Amino acid sequence: MTSTPLWSETRGRAKPPPIVLPSTDGGTFDLADARGQTVLLYFQEGLMCQPCWDQLVTIEDNWDQLDALGIDKIVTITTDPLDLLEQKVADEGLSSPILSDPDLAVSRAYETNLYGMMGTSYNGHSFILIDADGAIRWRSDYGGAPKYTMYLPMDRLVADIREGLSTGEM
Repeated sequence: MTSTPLWSETRGRAKPPPIVLPSTDGGTFDLADARGQTVLLYFQEGLMCQPCWDQLVTIEDNWDQLDALGIDKIVTITTDPLDLLEQKVADEGLSSPILSDPDLAVSRAYETNLYGMMGTSYNGHSFILIDADGAIRWRSDYGGAPKYTMYLPMDRLVADIREGLSTGEM
C-alpha cells in the first residue's frame, strides 16, 4: 500500500497529492482527469460554516473574474457526507461540484485541516490552484490563526490569485 504524500512533502513539486472523491454532480471527481484544465480547489469547513457557502455563491456569481485569470473550474472539498452536501447544493442553487472527504484523507494530504477554527477535524478556508499541466501554481490558507477568515471579498481573492501567479509564490 502506498501512502499519499503530504502537501509539505510535495510543495514546489510538479505533482500535487491525488484527489479521487465522490461528487455532488453524481460521479467521482479525479483530479488526474482534469489535466488540461486549470482547477481552483476550495477546501472549506462545510455545512456548519455558512460564510463558506456564501463564498462559493459569490464565486459562482462572479465567475467571469476567475475565468479572466484562466481558471476553468472550481471544485469544493468538505468533510461532510455526500447526501447532506447534495441537499446543500440544491438549497444554495450551486452548480459547481462539491466533494465529500469524510475521512479527511485528501484534506490531510493537502494539510488544509491545519488551518481551521475546529482543530484538525475540519478544513479551514484554503484555496489551491492546479494548472493545466497538473502542477500547483498558487495556494493560500485563510482560515488559520490569528484571523480565522472564512469569507473573502471577491476582489481580494482575485487580487491574491493574480499576485501569486505573477510572483510564482505559493
